[in-house]
Amino acid sequence: MTTFVLASHNQNKLKELERILAPLHISVSAVQFDEVEETGKTFAQNAYLKAEAACRKTGLPAVADDSGLMVDALNGAPGVYSARYAGANASDMDRIEKLLDALRGVPEQARKAKFVCSICCVFPDGTKITAEGECHGKIAFEPVGNGGFGYDPVFLVDGKSFAQLGAQEKDQISHRGKALRAFAAELEKRKEIYR
Repeated sequence: MTTFVLASHNQNKLKELERILAPLHISVSAVQFDEVEETGKTFAQNAYLKAEAACRKTGLPAVADDSGLMVDALNGAPGVYSARYAGANASDMDRIEKLLDALRGVPEQARKAKFVCSICCVFPDGTKITAEGECHGKIAFEPVGNGGFGYDPVFLVDGKSFAQLGAQEKDQISHRGKALRAFAAELEKRKEIYR
C-alpha cells in the first residue's frame, strides 16, 4: 500500500479522501505543517501551493484541495475566500450568517450557487496531477440539517441541503466527490508514478 499525505488539518476531508482512494490501495495520512498562505487567485493555484509545501516537507506524494462556494448574486463570492469570509477565526455559523445577510432580499430564483473543488497532487519528482469538480445548487433562506460542515446547511440540491445528506449520498453528488473520483481515475491511468 502506498502512502500519500493530505495537506490539510480537516478531518472531514481526510475521511472523504480515504474512502475514495482506498480501492487504489492508497492510504492517506494528514500531515501537520505550518499553514500555507493561500495567495492564489484560483482554487487550483491554492491547492498547488498547499500540496507542493507538504510534499517538500515530507518527501511523500502530497494531496491538497482548495474548495469553496461561489454565489451568482454575489458575483462569485465568497469564492477562494470561503473559509475566511467572516474573518480569520470565524465559525461555520459566522460564515453562514454573513452569507445569508449578504443575500437578504434576494429571491429564490436568484440564489443560484455552486461548490467548486480543485485537487492537486505533487510527487517528489515534481510530477503534478490535478482534478476539479463542481456541484450546482442554490442557497437556502436558513440553515437546514445537522450533518456536514462549512456551508453545507444552506447549500440546497434538489430541495435538500448538503447537511441533510448521508456521507455516501453526498460523495455521489458533491464537488469534492466528483473531483476525487476524477483524481482517482487520473492516478489509476498513471500507476507507474506511485507504485
